[in-house]
Amino acid sequence: MTSTQKRILVAGDVMLDRYWFGEVNRISPEAPVPIVRVERREERLGGAANVARNAVALGVETSLLGVIGEDEAGHNVETLLSEVGIRSYLNHDPSISTIIKLRVIGRQQQLIRIDFEEKPTEQILQDKLSRFNSLIAEHDVIVLSDYAKGSLVNVATMIAHAKSLGKYVLVDPKGSDYSIYQGASLLTPNKSELRQVIGSWKDEADLTKKAQMLRKELDIAALLLTRSEEGMTLFTDEEILHVPAMAREVFDVSGAGDTVIATVAAMLAEGKNLHDAVLIANQAGGIVVGKLGTATVTREELFQKI
Repeated sequence: MTSTQKRILVAGDVMLDRYWFGEVNRISPEAPVPIVRVERREERLGGAANVARNAVALGVETSLLGVIGEDEAGHNVETLLSEVGIRSYLNHDPSISTIIKLRVIGRQQQLIRIDFEEKPTEQILQDKLSRFNSLIAEHDVIVLSDYAKGSLVNVATMIAHAKSLGKYVLVDPKGSDYSIYQGASLLTPNKSELRQVIGSWKDEADLTKKAQMLRKELDIAALLLTRSEEGMTLFTDEEILHVPAMAREVFDVSGAGDTVIATVAAMLAEGKNLHDAVLIANQAGGIVVGKLGTATVTREELFQKI
């Protein structure tokens, strides 16, 4: 890494994704459910940590700020971060467990997902905010990865401070109140998330009207709507850019939104404009949905396809 290389700071809900893979040969006599004989276990970075993992996979220096518990899962998260070269600035909250999403896979299909999660304590969140404020200056692009798990309660303050220092702030939003994201550079909701905020739309013209109205009300420079098989649409003052989906075969959409926002952040950090960054991110999303589980795209995969 050169001293001139740009850096990304990802802050948000840090998770550990666990996968149990096994054979399914019979139905349980106790209930009408399949019996999975687990043969292999795998752990991956999830949530905001998966966003950071995607950015690092594209060769951009990346830091991660979040909260984990003082437990085995938290230790495993830090080990995985170290293995891929992500700078870890995680706060340890001994009163909670690290967020875990456990997926049981049989015959290449997800049979069940089990979530373990608790909200961080107020003191830990204040410590996290102080650390965020101290880290902003040395990073060029800020990504806030909100999974509504309680790690980003100070998001409005975080955006305001980052913007005051001239940073580009990208937000993967959650919930029905987007006023907390006011002033962000870019929001990246999916269809169901945006529908919670602006309601349904009857056609493209209606969608454009409502999306642009929301964007202007919240003083957000750009809104990137991810639309699964319909691709993506970017709304700004200058343009409405619709990009068709690139995936030839959709295998697993989990983590695709992480890949998209991480790719946009990485391309912006490298000096590309938003229009080009979105085109490249759409390509990355098309690649990653062809992989099982929370996955990443390498520079080689991405740029040999363009």
